[in-house]
Amino acid sequence: MTQSSEDSTTAARNRSTLPILFSVIIVDLIGFGIVIPILPAYTKDLGASAGILGMLLATHAALQFIFAPIWGRASDRFGRRPVMLLTIAGTCGALLMLGLAESILGLFISRLLSGLFSANISVATAYVADVTDESERTRWMGMVGASFGVGFILGPALGGLLHPFSASLPAFVAAGLAGINLVWAAFTLREPERHAGRAIKRAGLRAALADPVVARICITNLFFTVGVSQLESTFFYWMSDEFGYSVRQVAYILVAMAVVMAGIQGGGIRSLVNRLGEKRMLVSGLVLMALAFPVIPSVHVVGLLLIPLAVSALGRAIAQPPMTSLISMRGEASGRGELMGFFQSSAALARIFGPLVAGFLYDLSGTFPFYLAGGLFAIGALLSLGLQSTDTPRPENA
Repeated sequence: MTQSSEDSTTAARNRSTLPILFSVIIVDLIGFGIVIPILPAYTKDLGASAGILGMLLATHAALQFIFAPIWGRASDRFGRRPVMLLTIAGTCGALLMLGLAESILGLFISRLLSGLFSANISVATAYVADVTDESERTRWMGMVGASFGVGFILGPALGGLLHPFSASLPAFVAAGLAGINLVWAAFTLREPERHAGRAIKRAGLRAALADPVVARICITNLFFTVGVSQLESTFFYWMSDEFGYSVRQVAYILVAMAVVMAGIQGGGIRSLVNRLGEKRMLVSGLVLMALAFPVIPSVHVVGLLLIPLAVSALGRAIAQPPMTSLISMRGEASGRGELMGFFQSSAALARIFGPLVAGFLYDLSGTFPFYLAGGLFAIGALLSLGLQSTDTPRPENA
């Protein structure tokens, strides 16, 4: 067999594991998505304010910020598969604790554990980068985003449907799904061949941010995620206060937004990246979000409100995959998990103070979080325009 034939066979074998990884991500995100509509209601039932909810979300994000590069580095050293299995098991335990929580303290403990183990997204994206070529990287990162979207479609829907039966039932169902996910991954998920046996090269945060592309994208991701967290943290409160919506009704809207994102990322990313390229896709998505978010609080009819929400979902769908793809093309494959961990930490850092800011601003005025988000997306778009003058992505040193 010729070298090119061997490379082709190895590439095909590597890509054959992607559907398994995507299914693992989907089930993982179903468990995460179930919590989105019920956690605000959970805290409100316990008499907590939007500020306390922001603290809960920030606690989760603080652990993600700390552990994303740690899990990424561990996967570089010990392998993607064992780290994925460990973190899925931890997620199962965290969801069980959430279902058993009967106080704000119990919620904080469960969210601490959840943040620690949900920092494995850096490992999943490093896995995808290991088994795909740069020429098709954005397409497959779009599929990661679509997997997130499917998880967010099913997760909030299940949360909204199950919550009326019992406040803790959605968390227990999510824990059960995580347990099934662990068994499924243990039997089917293989270690990427491109990663196996590779020498580990650690760069550290300072060296990673010395790359102008990495630094600029991480900062853009920071602003992007702070903006997104303004909606995620306050949307239930806004819809409840403004329209009297229940958890189930809010969940339906979140599902509709997730459908838009999953549809774009699952089917349209390849043609978009071929036509626009990663950088223009990123700028376009951020501009759409910058335009849509400030409009949301000025619309007082639910039917019309769906328009800016759909535009914001479209913008988010086309902005996320290019950032992940561009980051994954930097540096060497042996340190990719750590690099993706730093990238995910920029989002986790945003989720530490983003929800806190959102809760504080919402208590002042329900409109303020949406205006802040629009401004941050505009800044992110300007930063992304600067990527046009940076070096092109370096080829992977295989």
